[in-house]
Parts: sequence; structure tokens; C-alpha cells
Amino acid sequence: MKVFTQLISAFILLCSFSALAFTPTASQIEQFKKLPKAQQEALAKQYGVDISTITGTNQSNNQNNTQQQSSIGERTEPEEEELTDEERFKPKIDELKPYGYELFAGEPTTFMPSENAAVPDTYIVGPGDQLKINFYGKESDSFEVIVDREGRISIPDLSPVEVAGLTFAEIKELVKVKVEQEIIGVKAFVSLDQLRSMRILVLGEAYKPGSYSVSSLTTVSHALFVSGGVSEIASLRNIQVKRSGKTVANFDLYDLLIKGDSSNDIVLKPGDVVFIPSVGAQVTVEGAVKRPAIFELKKGESAKQLLAMAGGLKPNAYAKSAIVERFNFDRKEVLSVDFSKPQINYIPQDGDRIRFNSVSSQYQNSISLIGAVARPGNYQWYQGKRISDVLKSVRGDLLPQADLSYGLVIREININGDIEAHQFDVAQAIIKNPENNLELKANDKIVVFSRFEEKEAENSALTNMALSQEQQEQQLKAEQWHKYQQKEFEKYIDLKQKNAELETEFDDYALFSRHNLLAPILAKLKQQASVDHAVQLVEIGGNVTSPGVYPLMVGGDVRDLVTAAGGLLESAYLKQAEITRIVSSDASKIEHLRLDLESAMIGDSKNNITLQSKDSINVFAIPNWQENVKVELKGELRFPGTYTIRRGETLAELLERAGGFSEFAEQKAAIFTRASIKEQEQKQLARLSTELRRDIASKSFQNSVSSNSLSYDEMNKLLNDLASVEAVGRLVIDLPLIVENRQNLVLQDGDTLYVPSKRDSVSVIGEVNYSTSHLFKAGVSLEDYLDLSGGLKDRADEDSIYIIKANGSVVIPDKGSWFASSNNQLDAGDTIVVPLNADHMDKLTLWSTATQILYQLGVAVAAIATL
Repeated sequence: MKVFTQLISAFILLCSFSALAFTPTASQIEQFKKLPKAQQEALAKQYGVDISTITGTNQSNNQNNTQQQSSIGERTEPEEEELTDEERFKPKIDELKPYGYELFAGEPTTFMPSENAAVPDTYIVGPGDQLKINFYGKESDSFEVIVDREGRISIPDLSPVEVAGLTFAEIKELVKVKVEQEIIGVKAFVSLDQLRSMRILVLGEAYKPGSYSVSSLTTVSHALFVSGGVSEIASLRNIQVKRSGKTVANFDLYDLLIKGDSSNDIVLKPGDVVFIPSVGAQVTVEGAVKRPAIFELKKGESAKQLLAMAGGLKPNAYAKSAIVERFNFDRKEVLSVDFSKPQINYIPQDGDRIRFNSVSSQYQNSISLIGAVARPGNYQWYQGKRISDVLKSVRGDLLPQADLSYGLVIREININGDIEAHQFDVAQAIIKNPENNLELKANDKIVVFSRFEEKEAENSALTNMALSQEQQEQQLKAEQWHKYQQKEFEKYIDLKQKNAELETEFDDYALFSRHNLLAPILAKLKQQASVDHAVQLVEIGGNVTSPGVYPLMVGGDVRDLVTAAGGLLESAYLKQAEITRIVSSDASKIEHLRLDLESAMIGDSKNNITLQSKDSINVFAIPNWQENVKVELKGELRFPGTYTIRRGETLAELLERAGGFSEFAEQKAAIFTRASIKEQEQKQLARLSTELRRDIASKSFQNSVSSNSLSYDEMNKLLNDLASVEAVGRLVIDLPLIVENRQNLVLQDGDTLYVPSKRDSVSVIGEVNYSTSHLFKAGVSLEDYLDLSGGLKDRADEDSIYIIKANGSVVIPDKGSWFASSNNQLDAGDTIVVPLNADHMDKLTLWSTATQILYQLGVAVAAIATL
């Protein structure tokens, strides 16, 4: 990685040489060429450089080759670097780098001293430095003087001054005194204009060792950057400055990087040698530390000093057992070191790799608050803490939709993480009722439910009782519980923002429903069941608010389970309920226990039976109970409207309550619709559409060569039209017979009766030249009405003509002499239907049926629309 970093630095120089007048060396170009092609292209793209200017490749030839390939129809794609199986499937891990080397990854001139920087007073002036002297007072003048090789400066009209070896502060005072003595009334101001250059040597593990001409203010760190940084095996801890063959300073770059100590970063003198030795012992520190990296150690440095280099431990670090991997002769060994002690019994060695793992994400000595609460999450636990210490106010601590009658405390009972459920009344716990204000234990979970339940959740609770003990299901539920343990709080904390919207949206009100919050609890209870420990689940069904499967609470009885299910519905029969129980001595047998539900709900010990595993309570409905059953009357009645009926009430009785018919009512044309019939018809229409689609497809393959076959789009449009037809749900009745009590019709919820006004027309639809309605005249025959509509079309099916009577019934005229005998069959409000002769469409013979359905539905809808 170090080589790659250095090559990137070299490439940056190559990219910018045109602007900086920098000519890359041959060695730098060769190093860049050694990079993989993908990395060369990535660097070139990042810095906007033509790679051919560096590598010398002739891209014009490549372009010509590409054009030639394209011209002969070959598809050209960019070449991709092939990856090994290990690179393709092994997860990428961020590789740790030696600490401090990234300092030299930028441009080498980054830390060069500025020529305009202020010169310290301690600076030793020497030959080559240029001083600027300004006179002011009686005379004003400016001079630029250079310290000559003899160490003197010559100021015009003044005698030479010896300045070599003096500090800048001493020179300023010397010049000032001399000018004031020799020129009366004139004062002098002295500054350093230009600094002298000097030559130093940078040797050892420098990136580019050699001799360099630098400024006289250059320090050791500046010399490192002038030489391009250090190599990948350079030591940063023992950089030596040698002067006249003696070591005058040892520069530890870690002191500068970690402590900010630059005391040993001395200013160099001409002829100094900066020597960079090879790296010493190295130790890798990774994991939960603030500065993971590879650190270089000096001899005798301790584990505490190494930890300080890494910035110390993060708060989540598990310091009691740090893992140390060490090379030991022919194999590796692993040590566990306790870094939490004041005295650490560990001496770092070269090649050690120390890993600090994180502490467990589970909480200790805490309790958890989940569900329809204002502030879900983890809270402190202490001995004697109760529910009222966590939930102190209904309005302040609970959401508006919280169920105040049902809450659970989920408690771990052993080291395996098995749980048990304790039920409590939320409102009673808040007001500190001793029976419900349970004392909490460490790691308890308080679950508060919403009063609202999703409909799909109610259905699944009845159909998925899930009392089986199959091993695969247990494994699945165990995994669900594990995920619940790990992520439950993050999930609910993330939902805090949604809680603000719960006051207006019912869907969000059911977010903390019994179905959602109980799912992981039920799964855990099933998973922990065994031969010695029966599954702690019970079921309740019937006339309760939320029927389904519930945890068997500790000491739970009938009243507790009814409360858990949201309470009894208005229709619940209080005099009797039933418990179905598996006999403990023989699991193949069951027994039924009868109880007085009303007595059980007030706490009667005889009826409020303590529940056992897999008990199932059935809450009966009041005999002959019915909800509000409504029937709608429309049209020509004295008092039309919506009526609430009793169970078993007939249409004749309801018409009597509605005051009978108006004088304009046409009883024979009444239309009666029923919701259950409409639903059944809609299913039949959907099935018919599917069957027609299949049959048409089959006949299309058989008659694919027919010249009069329909295209696929045309057939699809016809079928879609049929599928989009909405059923009416009409029940054909003879209203006069019902009114005369000669026919009985018991009403159902959602029934509707339409009584139209008197009709005076006969309609003709279907395959006639002009479909319309005609004024009814007694004695006019069927043939006459057909003639009035322009006669039959060529594709009309004369043998299938039928009449839809005003009451919805269908009459087929006598085929022997139907023109003569049909006179008495027509009445006002009737509809004559002339169907299509399917023989005109060879492969679509089934369309005659479809046409009739559409006609009949159209007539019914049109009749209702006229009301």
C-alpha cells in the first residue's frame, strides 16, 4: 500500500508538471507504468490527464482499431481487469496502514518554508543573507546589502560591520547604534530581505535520497518533504541529524504528530546530514480504538504507551480481553490481555497484532418500554422499581391510542433466555394499584398495546393458532425471536417520528396492535416449549374484540384472557361460555368445561377458572342476535327510504310499514337486488371471462388459417369488456304475488327494492337495424315491433329471440307460430332481445352466451337508472 501511495504522489506530480514547470524523472514514469492498467486509467480519469502523454502509447492506433472493429459489426466494450475467485467472493476489509506515512502522500512542496515568513530573532545570519536597511529622520534612504564571504556588510558612507555568527536581533541593535553614532539625526530600521541557500544531504530510507539546496530556515521535517518523503520501510521514530560526523539531534516524528512537540525539529545548518534509518519493531492495533494503525515501537515502550499512540480506547471497547496475535517460532499464538488493569501484564513485541472487540450490545440492569408509549426505549432499573415508576401519567407517557386495560411484562426466567408473561392493567398500574403495579426485575420488557387492530391481523389470529410443535417451525420462530431481541428497540425508536401522525391516521393507530407486538413473543414461547415444559399459549374465539392466540400469563384465568382479547362484544352471551382443554394425562383426549361468563368476569372463583397450556375459550353469541339489518326502498312508495328490520321480517311486512305504493307505481316492473347475489354474480362473471379466454385461445389455434378470424387485440378487448362488467345482483320477483301474501320473501341485510313508475314503452335491442323503444299498444305483435326497429340484420339469430319482462323474467316465444301467439306475451316495460348469430364468427361460438349476458345486465342497469 505504501508503494501505491507513493506512486499516486508521483502521478500527481506528473499531472501537474506542465503548470509547475516540473519535468518527471524517468524513474517516476517507470514506477507509474508498473501500476495495473485499471489503476492507471482510474488515476488518469480522476486528474483529467491523457495517459498516452505519460506511458507513450499510441492511442490513435487503438482508435483506428476500434473504428475498424465497429465497421465490421463487432461490438467493442471496455476491458475489465480480471479478478481472482478470492477477490470476487471474499469480503473486502480496510487494510491498516503504518501510522504517519500518509503525511507524505501529498505533494512534496506542501510543507516547504515560505520565503515571506517572519524570521525569528534567534536566526544566525551568515554569508549570502541579504539585509534591507531603511534610514529615516534627517535623511531618508534605503539600502540592500549582502553579507559577504568575510561575514561583513557594507553600508554606504559607513564603515563595514562584522555580522557573521550574530543573531538577527543582535545585528538589528548593532546597525541601529552604529547609524545613530555616525550619522546624527538619522535612525535605521533593519530587516532580512532574502535568505541564503545551503546544501544538505538526505540519506537512508528517503524516497529520493541525495543532496538538496534548501533555505537557511529549513528544519528536519522540511528536509523530509524536499526529498519526496520516506520509503515504505523508513523509521519515523529515530530520524538523525548528523553534523561534522556527530549526531546532534534525534527527531521522533511521532512526537510531532501525536503530541505536537517540535522541540527536536531543529533548523539545519549547511552540510548537515539527515539520516533516515529503516523501521524498527512494528505492532498493529485494530478494532475499537480511536486511531487504528500499524505503529512503530522504540525499545522499552510499554503497552500503555502503545495504547496512547492509538488514541486510547473507544467507549464500546471490551478492554478486559484484548486479543493479541503473536508469531512464535513456527506458528502463531493468541494471547488474552486485560487492558483495564492499572498494571498491564503485556510487553509488545515486533509483529504483534492487537484487536479490541466491542462490548456486548445487550443491556444490563435496564428495563425496556415498547409499544404505544410516548418515549419507547431503555430505562434504568433498580431494586424495588415498579411499573408506576416508568409510566407515571396516562397523557404524558402514553399515546392516545394506548389500551389502558391490557399490558404485559415479559421476563426472562433462566440463562437460556426463556420468557414468561405477566399481565397487568395499565391504568390501574399508573394509579399504583398494588395488584397491577408489578415490581420489575432486571431486563424486563414492558409492552403497551394499541386499542386498534388491523383487520388482516384479526383474520390471521384465528387461522394461525400455531399450536403445533414441528421442529422447522420452532427453528423459524427462534430466529424471529433472536431478531426481535437484537433490533426491537431500534425499530421502535425509529418509529417515534411516526407516532406524531398516529392521532389522525387509523393505519398508524394499528401500528402497535396485538398482532404486531405479540408476534415475536408468541414465536419465542413456541420455540422454548419442550416435553417437560408445555407451550405457554392459550386461545380465545367468538364474541370478543380481538380473538386469537395469546401468551398464557403467570396465574392467568378466564377474566385475564378476555381482557387481553379487548373485552366482550355487545353480542357476547354472558350466561355461558366454554373452555376446550387437552387432558394432561392423555394428550389425545379433550374435555369441555362450561362456565358462567358473567360470574367469571366479576372474579367468582368457581367460574373464573385458572387457564392451562393450549386452553381454548369460546365466547358464544346471544341466541338470535343480530346487528342492525337495513333494507332500502326506492321509487314509487308512499314512504321510501332506509329501514331497519328485525330478523326474519318479510318484504310484505316491510311494504306495509312503508305505507304501500303510490298511485303511479308499476308493481310488475319492480327490481329487487341483493348484496349476496351480486357478489356471487361477480364471481361467475370473472369465471366466465376466464373460460371464454381459454376457449377462444384454443379455437384460435385450430382455425388459425380462417380468413374471418379476429386479431388478438380485438379478442382481448372484447374479453376485457366482459370482465369489466359490474354485476347487478338482481333477484327476479313477482311483486303483486308478494303483496297478496301468495309468495314469501324474507329480507336480508343490504336488500334494495326499486319500484318504478308506470311504463308505456317496449324496447328492442340487439341485432336490429335501429335499436330503440316504442310506445306500447295493446295487440301489437312482436313482428310489428321488430319492423318498427327496421327489421333484423343479416347476422341476427331469429330462432333465439327472447323477451325480458319488466320484472326481469325471460320469456321465449312459441317457436311454432311465435309471431301469431306472441301478442299476449308483450306488456309495457318489456324488452325484446335479438341476439347475434354466432355462425358469422367461426371460432367465437361462445360469444352468443356472452352477448346475452351483456344484454341482460344492460337492461337491468338501464331499468335501475331510470328511477
